[in-house]
Amino acid sequence: MSRRAHRKESSVVPSAFQRASTQPADWAINEFAHAQLPDQRHHRRLQIMATAFARKPTAPVPQACPNMGEAKGAYRFLENDRIRPMSIRQAHHEATLERVGAHPVVLAVQDTTTLNYSTHPKTEGLGLLGSHSPKTIGLLLHSTLAITPSGQPLGFLHNAVCVRRGRGLAATRHKRELAQKESHKWIESLEACQGLAPRCPKTRLVNVTDREGDLYDLFVQAASVPSESKVDLLVRARHDRKLEDQDRTLWEEVGHQPVAASMTVLVGRRGDQPSRIAKLNIRFCSVYLKPPKRKASQPPIQLWAIEAEECSPVPKGAARIDWRLLTTCPVTHAQEAIEKVKWYAQRWQIEVTHKVLKSGCQIEQRQLETAQRLERVLSVDLVVAWRILALCKAARETPDDPISNWLPKAQWQALCAYVYRRTTPPKTAPGVHEAVRWIAQLGGFLARRSDGEPGTKTLWRGLQHLSAMTDMWQVFHQSERRPRCG
Repeated sequence: MSRRAHRKESSVVPSAFQRASTQPADWAINEFAHAQLPDQRHHRRLQIMATAFARKPTAPVPQACPNMGEAKGAYRFLENDRIRPMSIRQAHHEATLERVGAHPVVLAVQDTTTLNYSTHPKTEGLGLLGSHSPKTIGLLLHSTLAITPSGQPLGFLHNAVCVRRGRGLAATRHKRELAQKESHKWIESLEACQGLAPRCPKTRLVNVTDREGDLYDLFVQAASVPSESKVDLLVRARHDRKLEDQDRTLWEEVGHQPVAASMTVLVGRRGDQPSRIAKLNIRFCSVYLKPPKRKASQPPIQLWAIEAEECSPVPKGAARIDWRLLTTCPVTHAQEAIEKVKWYAQRWQIEVTHKVLKSGCQIEQRQLETAQRLERVLSVDLVVAWRILALCKAARETPDDPISNWLPKAQWQALCAYVYRRTTPPKTAPGVHEAVRWIAQLGGFLARRSDGEPGTKTLWRGLQHLSAMTDMWQVFHQSERRPRCG
């Protein structure tokens, strides 16, 4: 072969490979189809970025992109002030709502996390994260994740990114209007769900919060909308409130109720504490909350109170479970009380999603010059973090579904070729349960009998390795398809 012919052949492989590696995945096209962006070219750039970030979750932007040209395009997108971060997230919210409409009950779990950028002090537009040091700076992220009662994450219904300005705000919180308080984020999440409820009339939405969301105004908001916008509440209580026409307080009244049932829940691993099965005693009753003094003119609110208290021996160093729940959902018998406790037990998944966002997607390591640019990349990483958790859960919830529902053809073919040690992949995609275990093994999962199912950490590590394997797979297959030179 002549040197000229060799150069010509060599140039064919990278260009064909680059075309294949810069094609957006079908899921990215669908997820951002409704994005309101300034130019149609921005849609394709967003889809390519999301595809690249999902293939290499832990990689920085230049490493995640397949080549320098794509990396420059990604940075231009993130630096474009005409692109509103909210527009990116709203497109995903629309896609999530379509999935929500296919289920009779969906839990809208909300929680807050802090994104710490203290190691990037020159980034403009960041705010304080704590009250102890002005050097601790970053962003506050409040998310509402849609989850089925069995535990399958469907995507985000609402995200709010804000910056905390000033210090000492807690001392004046009673003097400020509700909309000016940081706690208003819990009501904003509920209002967002109430706005979406008429668009999925066959789905019962239940907004779930932890103790920080135990606000009287939240219950008032739940009762203030017409029936077509109704969204139920399930709140872990922090306060012991006064009851209307009762000498006892709220939890004194519940404590006087007989044990209605017992149930077991799986308590996840916390630090050095291994996971365990906890046995809970269940009490419940209907209550009427007396309004606080500052809102004495308002009528009492009817809720149902549930107490789930751990009665089995607790390992040394572990915290005993005592969940006190308030809900707008009627609880008239023991099975309904058990159902609500099981719903609340799914709340931890929003924490796992935020963990994937920080440790898996490395969102706090993103280095951009302004908070607005960080919010744009965050809006993409949120979708990637959800997909990692959703894929992990799908392996347990729908194990026989084909992995082709989650991964592009090149990825699952490369995975099968590696596992089977064959150059020709199977004609049909393997099940999601089997494929997820293979991917997790690439990330360090040992797959022993005692190991159970893989978690998100080994999954995002495995996806990183699978990306490199897929690149090589595409190179060889592009090489096979081009004609040989004589």
